[in-house]
Amino acid sequence: MAPKSIAEIGCGAGEILNQLYMQMDNDVSFIGYEISPYAFEMCKQKTNDRLHFSLEDALKNNAFFDIVMAIDVVEHIEDYFGFLRTIRNKGKYKIFHIPLEMSVIKTLFPSYLIKSRKKAGHIQYFNKDTALATLADTGYEIIDYFYTNGSNELQSSRNWENMMLKFPRKILYLINNDLPAKLLGGYSLLVLAK
Repeated sequence: MAPKSIAEIGCGAGEILNQLYMQMDNDVSFIGYEISPYAFEMCKQKTNDRLHFSLEDALKNNAFFDIVMAIDVVEHIEDYFGFLRTIRNKGKYKIFHIPLEMSVIKTLFPSYLIKSRKKAGHIQYFNKDTALATLADTGYEIIDYFYTNGSNELQSSRNWENMMLKFPRKILYLINNDLPAKLLGGYSLLVLAK
């Protein structure tokens, strides 16, 4: 892939696009769409010659990009099927990052899901199979996917629960990379689709 245009829907503070801007060639343009005025105030400060941000609903314009990203967005959308169907026509390739919050431990202790709902605003819950099935059901061709382990890798996830589960997650991942996500949670799925 050699994209010339990259868009992020629900770009938040804009840091993902900012990091891509700093690492990619000078002929690549970037735009971030955000509907939250508060988040837009943070991201618009990063605007420069090839990196732009727009306070608008990207689903309501006719722009087309080489790559469209929705990073940690789908789980916030009430009509996520409609959202996914609409952005399918916004770019050649799509990149999704979807938290996998449906795990055995969270099913046994549903207060974790309620906590996530209140803290992060997640109203949809996925595991690997339901995330991939949802993308297939809305017309996507899955090219590749892999797990990301924010609970072990991100500084912001350093709480006692994640610290306690760090070693078991690593061991289970060595046995089968699906096991820690299915049993203990703490993973997300990064998906490349057409």
